[in-house]
Parts: sequence; structure tokens; C-alpha cells
Amino acid sequence: MQPETLSKAIQLSVAPVFLLAGIGALLNVISTRLARIVDAAKRAKDGVLAGNPIDEQERRCYRRRMQLTIRAIELLTGSTLLIAAVVAVMFFSVISRLNLTVVVAPLFISAMTLLMLASLCFLREVQLASRHLRQLI
Repeated sequence: MQPETLSKAIQLSVAPVFLLAGIGALLNVISTRLARIVDAAKRAKDGVLAGNPIDEQERRCYRRRMQLTIRAIELLTGSTLLIAAVVAVMFFSVISRLNLTVVVAPLFISAMTLLMLASLCFLREVQLASRHLRQLI
């Protein structure tokens, strides 16, 4: 293998890594939101144990928000794995001089689809949280 080939392989493989960094930041934000939802649900449960009843609608809201947040984390994790596969296949494609576009394209499209679905879950969770907050105020 020529040094130029290795250099090209590294260049092609590094571009999706920036996407991975962005997804990592989004995972951090969503994980923080999940922790806040769990904390709020625990406070509500503690209130029930202290004799303050919780509204069934509020309980469903917490449950739905947790489901959406966990689903977003699952989808982002799947997207991350697919992007990592894209990086590996692209690197292998360059160093082996095989045209693996037929593998890379579906992997990348799938990764972007999962990213979009995760973003929709995140958006829905934020909308539920906003609606819940408006009801409390």
C-alpha cells in the first residue's frame, strides 16, 4: 500500500467522525433530560408517599416523556453504530481498492434515518415537557 492511499483512507474516514461528535453531544443533552425526568418523577412519587396524590395525567406525561427520551437514545446509539460501520467500510474500501459504495450508501442512509427519528422523538419530548409546564403555571 502506498502512503498516499493510507492518507486518502484516513481523510475519507475522518469526515463522518465529526458527525459522531455531534451525535455524542446530542446524546449528552438527551441523557441529561432523562435524568431530570427521572428526578421529577421521583419527587412526584415521594409526594404520593407523603400523602400528596399525583394526577394520573401527570404520571402518564412522565412515563411518555421517559419513553420518548429512551427511544431517542436508542435511535442515536443505532445511528452511531451505523456511522462507525460507514467509517470502517470506507477505510477498508480505500486500502483494499474495492468499490464498496453499494455497502456505504445504505449504511449512511440508515444512519441518517435513525438520526432523524431520534430528533423527532426529542422534539416530541420537548413539546410534552412544554405543555406540562404550561399546565402547571
